[in-house]
Amino acid sequence: MQNKGLIKLFAILFGLVSLYQLSFTWFTNGVEDKAKIYAESKSNDGREIANLERVYLDSVANKPVIDLGFAQFSYNDIKDKELNLGLDLKGGINAILQVSVKDILIGLSNDSKNPVFNEALAKATEAQKNSDKTFLDLFFNEFEKLSAGKVKLSDPSIFGNKSLRDKINFKLTDEEVKPIIADEISGSISTAFEVLRSRIDKFGVTQPNIQRIGNSGRILIELPGAKDIDRVKKLLQSTAELQFWEVYSNQETANFFFAANSVIENHLKAEKEETAQDSTTVKDDLNDLLGEVSDSIANKQVDNLFTVLTPSVPQSENQISSVIATAKVADTATVNKYLAMKDVRALLSNEMKYAKFLWDSKPFTSTVAATNESVDLIYLYGIKSNREDLAPIEGDVIDDASQEYGQTGKPEVSMTMNATGTKQWAKMTTENVGKFVAVVLDDYVYTAPSVNTAITNGRTSISGGSMTVVEAQDIANVLKAGKLPAAAHIIQSEVVGPSLGQQAIDSSLSSFALALLIVLAWMVFYYGKAGGFANIALAANLLFIFGILTAFGAVLTLPGIAGIILTIGMSVDANVIIFERIKEELNSGKGLKAAIEYGFSYKGAFSAILDANVTSMLTGVILYVFGTGPVKGFAYTLMVGIVTSLFSAIFITRLLIDWYAGKGKTFTFNTAITKNWFTNIDVEFLKKRKIAYIISGILIIVSLSSLISNGLNYGVDFVGGRSYVVKFDKQIVASDVASTLKDVFGDAPEVKTYGEATQLKITTKYKIEEEGNHIDDEVQGLLYTGLKSYISENVSLDEFKPGYDGDKKVGIMSSIKVEPTIADDIKTAAGWAILGSLLVIFLYILFRFRKWQYSLGAVAALSHDVIIVIGIFSLFYKVLPFDMEIGQSFIAAILTVLGYSINDTVIVFDRIREFAGTHTSWKFSTVIDKALSTTLGRTINTSLTTLVVLIAIFLFGGDSIKGFMFALIVGIVVGTYSSLFIASPILYDTVKKLDKTKK
Repeated sequence: MQNKGLIKLFAILFGLVSLYQLSFTWFTNGVEDKAKIYAESKSNDGREIANLERVYLDSVANKPVIDLGFAQFSYNDIKDKELNLGLDLKGGINAILQVSVKDILIGLSNDSKNPVFNEALAKATEAQKNSDKTFLDLFFNEFEKLSAGKVKLSDPSIFGNKSLRDKINFKLTDEEVKPIIADEISGSISTAFEVLRSRIDKFGVTQPNIQRIGNSGRILIELPGAKDIDRVKKLLQSTAELQFWEVYSNQETANFFFAANSVIENHLKAEKEETAQDSTTVKDDLNDLLGEVSDSIANKQVDNLFTVLTPSVPQSENQISSVIATAKVADTATVNKYLAMKDVRALLSNEMKYAKFLWDSKPFTSTVAATNESVDLIYLYGIKSNREDLAPIEGDVIDDASQEYGQTGKPEVSMTMNATGTKQWAKMTTENVGKFVAVVLDDYVYTAPSVNTAITNGRTSISGGSMTVVEAQDIANVLKAGKLPAAAHIIQSEVVGPSLGQQAIDSSLSSFALALLIVLAWMVFYYGKAGGFANIALAANLLFIFGILTAFGAVLTLPGIAGIILTIGMSVDANVIIFERIKEELNSGKGLKAAIEYGFSYKGAFSAILDANVTSMLTGVILYVFGTGPVKGFAYTLMVGIVTSLFSAIFITRLLIDWYAGKGKTFTFNTAITKNWFTNIDVEFLKKRKIAYIISGILIIVSLSSLISNGLNYGVDFVGGRSYVVKFDKQIVASDVASTLKDVFGDAPEVKTYGEATQLKITTKYKIEEEGNHIDDEVQGLLYTGLKSYISENVSLDEFKPGYDGDKKVGIMSSIKVEPTIADDIKTAAGWAILGSLLVIFLYILFRFRKWQYSLGAVAALSHDVIIVIGIFSLFYKVLPFDMEIGQSFIAAILTVLGYSINDTVIVFDRIREFAGTHTSWKFSTVIDKALSTTLGRTINTSLTTLVVLIAIFLFGGDSIKGFMFALIVGIVVGTYSSLFIASPILYDTVKKLDKTKK
């Protein structure tokens, strides 16, 4: 080997740099452990501990905590350089936000009332549920159909308005307007991206990740370590639309509420009578059967407005207030529905006809005296709106905002206005002395105080009796960052609690250590001293992988750890190929140095290793392009591992072996026990191909039949929905929970044991197509209500939700939400990923072997593997006691199987090509049989090593990757079989048939 000195120097420097990079992770963990010890010594409450940890870390953020002699580092410095852990290892939230392109279009049109425009928007909204096209493309398509050339996009009532007059005039055609609108939308999404990034930067989460996803209006946000999930969601989805309004007093609205109560009571009575008239004998029989139960239900029916709303009616001057009514939080949707009724709106006087009703930003808890029961209540306000629903003063007049403390010592948000805002605010407060004005943020009233005197200095504040410091900081941050150009809502999210992340780390480390020990022991057992050198190279390989991941700021996920462990198998595979080739050369009579030289050469093992790793790399690239989140992390670590494995196996192992061989000592590349294993094998594989075809044919038919009849257990990734992993303090029967939750959600969710008998995975599609953070809160609230009888009474809703507690015993450990629109996109991307892999592999094999028969044999074997693995998941997902969902992780497993299977196949094909060139007198059938026989030792050795690694992870790894590991295990077994009995026989049959045709 040439340039040994340079390679040795590079390996040493690479190792030192990797150790240097990893040292920051060790130092960071030390500082954070001190923070945790400090926090736990002060409090036992999970929320308080999290806050105290943050206070401690903030105190050392910019102080030197590490002194290396030549450089000092603060906590912020070392935190930026540590190994990033993904959500599944650290906890936190991963979300994809959809910036509403529909809202942007409405804004660009100045809220156009053009019927063609609005119908096109409605149809595009509906079409997007079953399409992977962007909303803008769908809108343009629908507009073109509906307008039929009669209405143009440049019409003054649509985009040819005053705000766009510099860019669009009525003479422009639709094709000329489209790119202008596309640019405007792209600019708005860029603004949203910058606003969100600014908010996240101020949020204080270390190592956040925010990325735009193409031109779809989607933004990926990852916040590992975030614990206050509700706060994060509110921060991300808040549009920060600040408004200042005049409000009605409770004195002005009292008569309206009494009149409305009467109208609603009559309306409900008429509905009840109509229902009674439509009742049948069957219903009467049911009432007789149910007896008192039906009567009790009837008594609970809402009879009027005041059943769900308590109006505030002042009895004296001192009781006049901006709060016009109070309701239970659970009844707000019903109140909104009643107050929006046409008959009710008609009761408003001419002065009040544009009134709108908004709720307070924060509920409060009150105790009902009669029952001593605590209920969550919320205030209602009456806003003096107008025909255009435009506030007299909006948030664009705010120059600065900060969290401060008011005169009473309570937190508040202090705002400073610009010159225009100062004049407007002075005018508004002057006109409303003795009356009330409201500060409204995103349609929630934060404060509605009485104006005692005019405010002319351009300063005001948002305050509330129960506003916390954190809430005040968040409001100030979103106001400073600016408002989003359009509403953004979470269409896909994954939330992992810190305790589940710690469990994943513990189980991953144990499985990792066990798998590594087994591989190291096997290599020494099978190859003796050479195996020991391969183990040293393997250790260096792991050091390089973690060093690269740390240096480039990559995120390590649970599937990523699986990718590293799989890399161990691939690294061993390269050494096995080299060692087996050296053994062949030694057995043929070559000297040790010549055999080593040939084994490491391109003609020896390197050609096969290169082909095998390139095909694996190609599948990794495709997986990285099409995957998201943890799947992308798996692909990244796999690709890094392939590169470092090649370097370690070919160069580091070579350095060690050359060094030892140079001493003139005996070097056999085996042990006394394994000396004669897999030698002199001569199996006629092709004679068994018909039996193999029959076996594979049966397996494929059974798999396809199961797919048609039994289907697949699609996860929320592919069908949409919300999925929660919930931990209990006792064993729970899944069917009982499903029955209980059916009463809560209307339809029974899917409930199954997840790992331990005290843990369930609950999946529901309840209101998954409805948007808004409040829907997520509603679903979690309903889940809590439904599961209350199965958990301790002292567990509150806040404790039930994920976050804070690092040693959570009961509650939601993790949750996933995927809306149907993005679920369709994920499923489509998965299909393209598999087809793309097969196509790329076909083309690469064609390029390397110059015959399409090789490509056909390889792709046929891969398709065979995919069908059988999917078929096994279809057959057994109702039987086996672990999660066998079809989602992104499963697709990652399938693509990994493709990479591994083609790895096997390419090794055989490479030997076939070699024998065909050197043994021209052999029949092609003999060439293939000899190639399969001589590589059998390598095939079995590598497959068994990899299987042992995967089985160790499967048995001792986390519950969340058992299905992923099972797919890999099945895939390795099927892939090894297809490399021997499918790929090469198909190659032989197609070549033989072509030869007959030529004759």
